[in-house]
Order: sequence, then structure tokens, then C-alpha cells
Amino acid sequence: MTPVALAVDDLRDQYLREMALVRQTYDRTGDGTAAIRRRSAVVDRTLIEMWRRAFTGQSAQSVALLALGGYGRKDLFPFSDIDVLFVFADDKVEEQAKDTVRSIIQGMWDIGLRASPASRTAKEAGRFDPDNLEFTLATLDRRFLAGSFPLYQQLHQTVFPGLVLSEWNTITQKLGEIARARHAKYGNTIFHLEPNLKECPGGLRDYHLALWFALLFHLKETKEWPRQRGGVFQSARGDAEAAFDFLAAARCFLHFRHGRDDNTLDWQSQDDAATNSIGLETRGTADPAYWMRTYYRHARVIYRRAALLMEHLPAPVSFYRQFRRRRTPIAGTDFLLDQGRIDILPGAQFNDTSAILRVFSLMATHGYTLSQAAEDRITDALPALAIHIPEGPFLWNALREVLLGPHAAHALRTMHALGILEMLIPEFHGIDALVIRDSYHRYTVDEHTFLTIDNVHALRQPAHDYEHRLAQLLPEIDRLDLFLLSLLLHDTGKGRRSGEHTGQSVELAATFLARLDFDAEEREEVIQLIRLHLEMSNALRRDIFDLENIRNFADKVGNPSILKMLTLMTYADIKAVNPEALTPWKAENLWQLYMATANFMDRSVDEVRYHAAIDPTLLNRIRSMVPASQYDALRQFLEGLPQRYLQTRLPEHIRNHFQLALNLDSDPVQLDLRPHRQLFDLTVIARDRSRLFADVAGALAAWGMNIVKAGAFSNEAGIVVDSFQFTDVFRTIELNPSEKDRFLSSLHDVVAQKTPVEQLLEARRHLSHNGSAKVEVATRLQFDSESSTHSTLLQVIAQDVPGLLRQIALTLNAHQCNIEVALIDTEGENAIDVFYLTSHGAKLSADQQRELAETLTASLDAMRAPVH
Repeated sequence: MTPVALAVDDLRDQYLREMALVRQTYDRTGDGTAAIRRRSAVVDRTLIEMWRRAFTGQSAQSVALLALGGYGRKDLFPFSDIDVLFVFADDKVEEQAKDTVRSIIQGMWDIGLRASPASRTAKEAGRFDPDNLEFTLATLDRRFLAGSFPLYQQLHQTVFPGLVLSEWNTITQKLGEIARARHAKYGNTIFHLEPNLKECPGGLRDYHLALWFALLFHLKETKEWPRQRGGVFQSARGDAEAAFDFLAAARCFLHFRHGRDDNTLDWQSQDDAATNSIGLETRGTADPAYWMRTYYRHARVIYRRAALLMEHLPAPVSFYRQFRRRRTPIAGTDFLLDQGRIDILPGAQFNDTSAILRVFSLMATHGYTLSQAAEDRITDALPALAIHIPEGPFLWNALREVLLGPHAAHALRTMHALGILEMLIPEFHGIDALVIRDSYHRYTVDEHTFLTIDNVHALRQPAHDYEHRLAQLLPEIDRLDLFLLSLLLHDTGKGRRSGEHTGQSVELAATFLARLDFDAEEREEVIQLIRLHLEMSNALRRDIFDLENIRNFADKVGNPSILKMLTLMTYADIKAVNPEALTPWKAENLWQLYMATANFMDRSVDEVRYHAAIDPTLLNRIRSMVPASQYDALRQFLEGLPQRYLQTRLPEHIRNHFQLALNLDSDPVQLDLRPHRQLFDLTVIARDRSRLFADVAGALAAWGMNIVKAGAFSNEAGIVVDSFQFTDVFRTIELNPSEKDRFLSSLHDVVAQKTPVEQLLEARRHLSHNGSAKVEVATRLQFDSESSTHSTLLQVIAQDVPGLLRQIALTLNAHQCNIEVALIDTEGENAIDVFYLTSHGAKLSADQQRELAETLTASLDAMRAPVH
């Protein structure tokens, strides 16, 4: 039987009018919470009227309509689904009412409501389906809408509470598993460049997760449903509720902006939300970085509260744990330890800051966590604790114990979230949730700081080869406590947002160190590390085998002890920028720079170029790998090659390159391609010619390869050994092994000038016009004729676009510049390339630099991708 369609044209018109008013009110007030409540009320009226029209007489006495999920909470966002439940007294009633129910559902769609209906008999509603936890969770947020209220009361007072209590352990464990899986999907962090307001950690899903857990714990304890749903989840400072209001405003903004249920806060949406001060108390225009700072603060509150409630979940009880002592008092404090969680004694009074600092020391040492009750009590006691803030040696000893613990970052995050860290170190407040808004810096400055400390402690259990090498330096640091304190303070100057942050951080650190009563030597060590903390990163952007670069860097560092700490500091700092920032080749370069500088400090620095008469060791070592008839040719091949080429390759690789060079008479282009950790290492051997470097760079770009490092080398005989390290972005070679030969053949023909590289690049342009840049990077050029004795350094910072390196090389060639070394680096959408240049064997004159800058800037600006 086909159900009779309901006449809903008038309801559709009324719904659209009322939603237009909801939108107007939201645009005027910015109140997202009020908007979702109003939409819930609008839908309530619509469905109740549809129910009245569909059910006539006594036909609805044994049927009830319930609102579930977000609709049941009255959190109905502008384009969210409408979750409803049709409940029937028994199977007979369900059969009689099914056509009427279908007409209501069809009417909802006709009006424009995205219906998400479910139907159950009262008996079915009391059954738990472990494969459909979503339905059980939806019933936690239920409301009566229409039909039989006694039937609803039966469900509300008996059926649903009985189901939840009987399956309480299963429900809570599965809910925790689902939440942990979702958190893992998003990297267990709130920090995302374009977060999903609903699903990301710290989003609305976590807010509702906290509500569900609070409700489930309340039901288990009292055996009855709470009279007021919100009463079971109220934060002491109202910060969770404020966070919900902000997220509600932001999600409404996204829904209205896109006209659909879109919850991704993309880059452009962040700009527009800030322009309209969405979720902020003040109207007008806000800075996008400030607006995202507000978002992260709210997300942090929600994520933390949800995580704490999840920690209350009961673990499976083992035979051993049944006989363990569960609650152990912590000596000298009002706290006790309960299965890895620190709780508070009833009636505890907080007037002793030292006891609280001892608790954080235990957290840093053992990885313990605080209970929600303990956190709330500490937060409430902050005003009293602030009266007796410790200073001098007592404060330093307490902070030192935290910093040296293997779980130091965990303890510091908790101190920060509760306001303790800023109470002890007010200088830290400026970087609270501070956003560096670009596509390279993933974390806020405070979280970045905690991650640097995490990265250092993680070296106690190294996972990668480069970590094993760096870990050797850790035991050689005499004052690890001072080193970790330097990490804690190294970016505090970013909070001032005035000028270069290193100097500002030094000033703030000096103020704090004065309160610790450090002696002059301790203070100078911390200050020097903070002052120098960017120098090694800057040196990595120069040729790390250039003697002048090493000499300048060594002069700034001063001594081997500071060099060791600065190496670990740079490692921890780069790794904490984003998960992909520290690539294996960057870690390798960091170690090479450390070794080169350490050798220089030991007065054992190699010559810039190799000469067998000066150092026959390498010649003799490789000579043992080749026939005697090739000795003279080997000597000629090595003569004049830069030391940076020889030091970054195994003797076997150099031997292979030499063997390839012997074949140049039969084939003027020799290629060597081999995997190198996560990269591919390509060596091109040919006789020097104009535009050789540019052609290879262009061919790689045409194949979609992303060049991360390059070097241009030649010997005295004019044999070029160009090196390129690149990532295979589209996994062309990995997924299609047969493509390797075609790839090498294509490169060969370009280098041999059989195939114009422009032909390959044009084909590539037709294949990919994929998207635009999120952040516009202005082209910046910097010349330096002082750092190197033989070359002029050119640093190019520009938008990272395909073919960039080729365009730079072409421009340099047009200005008769020879590339001695090319160092290629990428940070987010920033290409940071450094070239060592000569012209006719000499450094570039001031006029040459000016003319080159004009041409290069114009050509790179013409390549820049449009920003949308």
C-alpha cells in the first residue's frame, strides 16, 4: 500500500521563513548556541504539526515520536540531519502505523529536512546491539515530541536506563575505543592547520563525549536519569561551556557559509571567521592568528576534559590487581595515588605550594595523571597559592625536578592548562596558544615548546639511525637541567610580536633567571643557548662543507660544550615544528654540520678542494677498487673535486661515478639513480655546458619530482658531477618499476639536448593545474659576499611552485653566473634555496647583484601561484 502524501507546502514555506529569521538573527548577534536552539524549536513545531496531520483520532495512542542525538540535545546546526525515533507499543501497532510514518518521513524530505529516522517497538528499544553503539548513544540525548507520552515515560524511566545499566561496562568501553580511534585518526592532537570542528580532538564530538561519560557515570552512581541533563557536566570555571559556545558559533558560520553540513575550518574560512569575529565577545575584525589562538584555547579545554573522563573508565580487573593496595597517600601532601592517577583527599586545604609542585614532579618522573577533582581543586586554589609563589633556589629545585623527569612535557602541559606554569613563570603567558599562522608551523608556540622537551627526552630511546647518533651527545651535556630550561624559555619572546624574537626571549629569560638567583655562569649558559638557538638552522641553509661557513658558525658558538647543546636544541626545535619538518636528510645535514664544526674546533678541517698531492689517502683507498690501468684516470677524476662531494659519499659510490665518467666518450651523459632513505639520489655526470643544471632541474619538475637538495660539482678537467635528492611525490617509480627506465631515458635525452626540456614541462602543465597556494610567499633575495672566500651567496625565498629551481638556474645562466653549490630546502610553501655563485671565476660585483636581483624577482613573481 502506497502511503498517502502529506500536504506540506505551507509547512515548507513557514520553515524557510523561520530559518531565514534564524540566519538573520545569527548574522546580527553571532550567537551560535541561540541559533541551534532556535532551529531545534522551528523543527519541533514543524514535526508536531506534521504528526497532527498524519495521525488522526485515536491512531497515535500507542506510537511516540522522539528527538535523538543532536536534535534531542537541541543542538541542531543549520544543515545537520534530523535524528528521530518512532516507537511503537508492539509489532501490531508498528504494522498499522508504518504507512503513516513513511508519509511523515517523506514530508520531512519534501520540506527540506534531512531526515535520519529509526523505528523500534518498545521491546526492541530495550535490546543492546554492540554493532550499533551509535543508536544507544543517540538515545542518551532524547526528547519527547509527539504521540503517546506514557509510552515515552516507559522508555525514559525504565527501558533505556535499564538497558544502559545492564550493558554499562560494554557501552563505556566501546565508547572509549571509538573515541581513541577517532583521536588516533587525527594524530592525537588538537593542532591541525585546517581542523574539523566536529571530529578533531577538542571538537564538538569531544564535548558530547564528555557529556555522555558524565551522564553514564551519574547513572551508574545514582541508578536514575538526571533531572537536568546539563547538571552532570559543568566545569568549575565555565570554560567548557564557553568553549562550546565558541565552537557552536564557528560551526554555524561554516554551515551558513557553505550551505551544507561542512565542518572543516579551511584556511579561507579562518580568514573570514576572523574578519567577522565569529565566536568572539567583541564585534568587528580580528586577526586570523588571534582568532585561531582562541580556537586552540577552547579546543584544549574540551580535549583535556574528555580525556580526563575517559581515564575514569574501569580497566579489566586482573587476579593480581584484586589484591593490590589501590589508594596510596603521597607523603607530605593532601594527595593520594590511585592506579596511576593522582587524586585528592577529602577536606584537603591548599595553602602549600611546595606540596603541589611535588605532585608535578611525580607526574614528570612516573607519567601519573591528575583526576578531574584534583584539577578542579587546584584551579580553585590558585588565588591563594599566588600569594606564596616560591622564588630563588626553592623554585628552581622544584622546576628542575620536573624538567629532568622523562615525562617532563606531560607535567608541564598539565601545569600550563591549570595556570600553575604562568603563575611560576609569568614570562610564559605571552605564548599561551600563540599561533604562527603559516602552512609550516603546525603547533602553537607553547605546544611547540613542550614538544622540544619531549624530543630531547625521547632520545633516551632512539628509534632512527640519526637519533642514535644524536643520542650520543646527551650524556656529554654537563648541565642537562640548564639545557632543558633553555628549551622552556627559548621562544617566549614570540609573545611580544615586536621584531626578531630571539632578543626578546633573551630579555624575558634574563628577568626570570634573576628571580632564580642563578650565578653568573649558569645565567650566561642559558642566555647564550637562547641567543644562539637559530644559528645552527641558519648555518644549515649555507654550504655545510664550506670552510668560511664553518668558521663563522664556530666563531659564534665558541666552545664544544655549547655546540653539543646547540645541536640537540636544533634537532628538537626543527622536529617540533611539524611531524614532517625533520626529514632524514635534514638530520644527516645537522650531524654533518656538527661534525664539521667540532673538527674545526679541534683544528682538523679538510681543504676546500681535493688535491691528491696534499691528501693521497682517498686516492689510495679508491685505487684499491679499480684496475691498475685506471690509476691515472682516477687521479684526474678526483683532482679538484670539492670536499663536500667526497665527504658525503661512500668510496664505493665515488668509484662508481668514476667508472661512469670513463664512459663519457661513448655516451656523453651518465646517470646514477639510487634510493636514499625516503628520497632518491640522482647523480648526473657529463662534460660541463651551459644550462646543464637548469635542464636537469626542469626534467625532474616535468616528471613531478620534488627536489629537496641539490649540489653542482666539477673537477679541474671540466667533468660535472651534479647531485639531486628528490621525493617521488606521485610514487611513479615505486608503483611502476618499468617507469624507471623511461624516466632515466627521458633525463638522458634532456641532458644530451635531444629533447627540449620545455617540451616535457609543457606536457606537465596540461596534466596538473591542482589548486592554489594557501599562503602567499613574497619573493625575497639576499646576497652575501663576505661568508665565502671564493663565492657570492644568494639566498632565494619564494613560493614553492613546480619548475622554480629551473627558472632560477636559467636566470643565473643568463647572467653568466656559475653555480658552485646549490642548497635546496622547503618549509611548508616557502622555498628557501641558497646558491654559491661565481662569474668568470670571481665573486659577483655590486652591479651584477643588482641586475640579477631585478631579473630574478620579476621572473619568480611571474611564476607565483594565485592565492584563493
